[in-house]
Amino acid sequence: MQKRLFVALKIEPNNTFITLYNNLKDLWQEHTINWVPLNNIHLTLHFFGETDESLIPLISEQLKKAVHDISTFEINISSFGVFGSSYKPRVIWIKINPNENIKVLSQNISNNLSKIGYTADRQNFVPHLTIGRIKSINDKQLFQKQLDEVKCKFIQQTSLHKMYLFESILGSKGASYHIIETFNFKDHEPKSLL
Repeated sequence: MQKRLFVALKIEPNNTFITLYNNLKDLWQEHTINWVPLNNIHLTLHFFGETDESLIPLISEQLKKAVHDISTFEINISSFGVFGSSYKPRVIWIKINPNENIKVLSQNISNNLSKIGYTADRQNFVPHLTIGRIKSINDKQLFQKQLDEVKCKFIQQTSLHKMYLFESILGSKGASYHIIETFNFKDHEPKSLL
C-alpha cells in the first residue's frame, strides 16, 4: 500500500500570524486562492511523495539518526513572498529567517536518507511556510503592490523541539495530515517514569 509522505516541523501560529493571515484572506478574497488551514501550517524538510508502506520503518530509522544531535531551537518567521513570477504567481509563502539549526537538520536528513536510496532535491532548500496556493489573480499589479506592503513584517519567533513524519491524504476539500511518527530533539526526549 502507498502513502504520500513528507517530513516537517509543525508551526503553531501566534496571534500576530493569525491576524495577518486573516487580513490577507479578507484582502484577497476576490482572487482564487486555496488557503492552507492554520492547523496545517508546517515547514517541509523532505517530501517523499507516494511511498510504499513497507519502507516506513527504514525511513523512520534514518530520521531518528538525523535528529539525534539536534537540540530545541528558535526560528524567526517574517515577510511574505510568492513562488512563481509576478506575471504568474503560484504559491504565497512566509519566510523563515536564515537559521543554522534548520540548515544542519536539513543536511542531516539528506545525508541519512541518501543511505537508503533517496537523493537530495536539486533545488536549493528555501525554508518557508506555504499559506496559499494561487489558482487565479484578478489584478496582478494590485496584488503585487499589496504583497509589497506586508513583505517585511516580523511575524513571530517560535521554539521547535520535534519533527514529524506525516502522511498527506488528499480530499475534495484539500489535504489533511496524519502524523505517522514523532521525532523528539535530544533535549526533549520523554522522561522515564522509573
